Amino acid sequence: MTDTDQPNNESIDQPVAEPEAPAVAELQEQLAQAQAQAAEYLDQARRATADLSNGRKRMQREMDDVRASASERVLERLLPVVDDVERAFANVPADQVDSDWVNGFRMIQRKLWSLLETEGVTTVPAAGLPFDPAIHYAITHEEAEGFEDGQIIAEVAPGYRLNDKVLRPAMVRVAKGA
Repeated sequence: MTDTDQPNNESIDQPVAEPEAPAVAELQEQLAQAQAQAAEYLDQARRATADLSNGRKRMQREMDDVRASASERVLERLLPVVDDVERAFANVPADQVDSDWVNGFRMIQRKLWSLLETEGVTTVPAAGLPFDPAIHYAITHEEAEGFEDGQIIAEVAPGYRLNDKVLRPAMVRVAKGA
């Protein structure tokens, strides 16, 4: 064996130098940074989820408001029709009260009221009650026997509510003190 054929014992006996390992403190710092970044990302994800949820809720509320507003406008436009039907029945000639024609219109009137009630429309009470400017509209203030100051003498036109909102205040005559 020649010198070149013999293994180099010197390289076998010497320990192989490992790459320098990062210090424990440096690894802990990297871990802390990674945990902080993960917490920030988690916070951002939670905020984005909350924003999306709030946006959906807001859009649903706005859609409900638009529907309610449209329904309210249609119901307000029906109120004069209801008034006209009521006036027509108040003026039916005595000999026509029980006619088939009048009874047919009474059925239409009942259906109209049924529709209004289904939507939440009710009448505003008036006659004999104290005047309330939130639900009544005073067209006259007059002296009247047997009525206290501020008491409603008579209802001139009915008022209507849609659930808790006044669609149209009742038009009333109000008693005033002497």
